[in-house]
Amino acid sequence: MKTILRFIKPYKWLCFLTLLVMVLDVIGTLFVPTLVADMINVGALKGDIQYIYQKGVLMLGAALLSGIGTLLGSFLVARLSARVTRDMRNALYDKSLTFGDHDFETFGTSSMITRSLNDVNKAGMGLIMTIQMILPVPVMCVMAVILAFMKDVFMGAFLLSVTVIVLVTAVIIAKKAAGLFDKLQKAIDRINVVIRENISGVRVIRAFNKEHFEEDRTRKTFESYANYAVRANYLFMGLESVTMFVINICIVGIVWVAGNRVGAGSLEIGDITALTEYAILILFYVMMAIMVMMFLPHAIVCANRIGAVLDRESNIKDGNSTADDVADIVCAFDDVDFYFADADEATLHGLNFKIKRGTTTAIIGSTGSGKSTIAKLIMRFHDVTGGTLRICGTDVRTLSRDELHSRISYVPQKAWLFSGTIADNLRYGNENATEEDMWQALDTAQSGFVRELPNHLDSRVAQGGTNFSGGQKQRVAIARALMRHPALLLADEPVASLDPVTGRQILELLRDIQQDQKLTVLMNSHNLELSQEFSSRLIGLNQGTVVLDAPADTPAKEILAAVYHRQEDQP
Repeated sequence: MKTILRFIKPYKWLCFLTLLVMVLDVIGTLFVPTLVADMINVGALKGDIQYIYQKGVLMLGAALLSGIGTLLGSFLVARLSARVTRDMRNALYDKSLTFGDHDFETFGTSSMITRSLNDVNKAGMGLIMTIQMILPVPVMCVMAVILAFMKDVFMGAFLLSVTVIVLVTAVIIAKKAAGLFDKLQKAIDRINVVIRENISGVRVIRAFNKEHFEEDRTRKTFESYANYAVRANYLFMGLESVTMFVINICIVGIVWVAGNRVGAGSLEIGDITALTEYAILILFYVMMAIMVMMFLPHAIVCANRIGAVLDRESNIKDGNSTADDVADIVCAFDDVDFYFADADEATLHGLNFKIKRGTTTAIIGSTGSGKSTIAKLIMRFHDVTGGTLRICGTDVRTLSRDELHSRISYVPQKAWLFSGTIADNLRYGNENATEEDMWQALDTAQSGFVRELPNHLDSRVAQGGTNFSGGQKQRVAIARALMRHPALLLADEPVASLDPVTGRQILELLRDIQQDQKLTVLMNSHNLELSQEFSSRLIGLNQGTVVLDAPADTPAKEILAAVYHRQEDQP
């Protein structure tokens, strides 16, 4: 609940007003049976019609007070919940921006989606139900028991005993259910994973005739969720049955005991109606609370899962240094080592090389040699384990990520465009870009096809850019990278997912841009021929170690011997 309280704190006055309205609602509700008792004891038994009219008007006022309190309370609690859930999602998003790759891997993409959507919704619903259906319970119980004691001490003690029994039973069962709901939420995460895998890998499933296997796996996943849900519902079904039994026994007990006390002259007949109404109201509110308590452990688990993300300390910390924008060396690896958190051996070991401003450098090597890991270190998705990585003369660990990323543009292996418009995607590179800036970047990236679209810059882009070809997407991705005027253009296998003709066109484009704008380009590639043709320098990796640092016109035979033949000699 600490997570919920953290987000409620900024709205303490709204929360206070909501609770005040809730108390007025309870007062109005309890005032009605008190007035009914007076009408019976004084007005009906003595035949005082005027008194009945007076109490009737007061009863109408109490009902209006209760109704207004209910409506206003519902509005205020909905407003409070909307603001709290909005802040939760913003906080989760902001926190995710501080995470490195290892932090994301700790939770998993599916779990982060569940926490940002499902868990926040459940926590918000839990907040609404707690304020509307749980917090009024102690107020109702205390005030109703006090009114019962004012009518008759014995009857007040009887009502108090019944209330305590029901509340204790509800709390015990809710605690037992908390563990089940934790497992239930993890089952939802698993369902999310399985469904995403089935949708993303549907072609692979069909290609290997694994439909029945996946159907069985999906069925088991849903059955696991259903089993936990059924066990939790059994608990609350038992609680609801016990509560209904107690309500009816309580009413019978009140009528029986109070009837004897009326006969003995200790209680007036109208008070039986009031006591019965007090008991019904108490147990009705408890019943509502029980309905919420069926859900509340689930909401608490969701809030704790949100808190686990927000409380996680990222292993990547921002510094406050600034980079030297005129430094001749744009990127420098000084004896850099890197281990993944769960790895026994270094992924990269003893890297030493520098990238000068205005040059194109290609990092070559076979799959698994560490090329993409170098790109991640430069982008600071991970921090180096040993040695120093400098960008524009400054250790990246002393830079803030905003400072670092403002000097780097990234062209990924598989170009990704976001849903929206072409202009929206280009503004990822520079949010203050003018139309002229965008057209200049598109023209530089040879994206003339945009001018042929009906809406030009405002043309719609589907999620992932699926309404464009691979070459078109890659050109827009390059234009987006150029919007930033970066100190370093980082291209991670920019043509690996394209056909040879389109891939060569993209590399020719990158070379022309580099020569025209004197950009510093670092390109990862496993294609030796293209790397030699479109770069001025080659750095060869073999099992995470630099085994070649030579001009691009080095004979291919020497490069193959240094980079690839060496790997073949490994045991």
